[in-house]
Amino acid sequence: MNRKDDQNPLTPGELVRTEAAALQGLAARLDGAMAADFEQAVDLIVHCGESNGRVVVTGMGKSGIIAQKIAATLSSTGSAALFLHPAEAVHGDLGVLMPGDVVIALSASGETEEILRLLATLKRKGDALVSFCCNLQSTLAQASDVALDCSVEREACGLNLAPTASTTAMLALGDALAVAVSLRKGFKAEDFAELHPGGKLGKQLAKVRDLMHGGDGVPVVEMSTPMTDVIYEMSSKKLGMTTVQEAGRLRGVISDGDLRRLLVREGGAALGKTAGDAMNAQPRTIVAGELAAKALAILEERKITSLVVVDANGKVEGVVHLHDLWGVELI
Repeated sequence: MNRKDDQNPLTPGELVRTEAAALQGLAARLDGAMAADFEQAVDLIVHCGESNGRVVVTGMGKSGIIAQKIAATLSSTGSAALFLHPAEAVHGDLGVLMPGDVVIALSASGETEEILRLLATLKRKGDALVSFCCNLQSTLAQASDVALDCSVEREACGLNLAPTASTTAMLALGDALAVAVSLRKGFKAEDFAELHPGGKLGKQLAKVRDLMHGGDGVPVVEMSTPMTDVIYEMSSKKLGMTTVQEAGRLRGVISDGDLRRLLVREGGAALGKTAGDAMNAQPRTIVAGELAAKALAILEERKITSLVVVDANGKVEGVVHLHDLWGVELI
């Protein structure tokens, strides 16, 4: 569409600017008149989680699709949440509601019949009700413990009818609420990683312990081990290095580079040396609870291929290799 016409007087750019204006209006309300109501909604959700309650998000039609996304965002940022279809709710699914839950209901008009049917049950159970409405005088808004204003000047639709700008505002408000709750709870990257174990994101936020070689996969020699046996251990474990340990504690590391430097320095006499003669006695290490991205940053900074994983007492727990971190991104 490159021109205005009578059927749809908005150009593509104007459509987007209409939605952007809706977000600007929402932001202004959040910074001003709606700030206290928003904080009250955050309080309700935080206290709900402290008492093992859930957040139940509901909406019909396009608002229902936005409600599903808000429930997913809440769940992924540390708040137990689920979507309840309002039409199915009145045919038995209301049983999912438990005392102490918080219900977030989305309805632009505030008069959606399927949602209004839920009000009596919500009041009877005593669950808190937060609504996203474009009309604060509506039945839903007036029945809510907290009513958050999603009103827009117009929809991004030539007929000013299709839910567009209003659902964009609802989505942004849901994101703001989920993030504010997670910040209040002290939700950290480590917590996020535990909830996203799969795919690229999961590997980016994985812990070192999830990717390291442990047990029999760790190459081990002692200080007195002759170089021929050191080379055999390095070759058999295929990590391009070996740990040098005493009683399970790390004393040093021998890498392929250390072997090459020993051969240049000692020539044929190198094979008569021991692991203690060739090792780097001050290797860089990491703990198992660190993020994999931290391990990758160290490897890139030091231009090395492996890190030994140790506990607080210097006991070797594993080895993480550069190849194990493929797909991890620095964060």
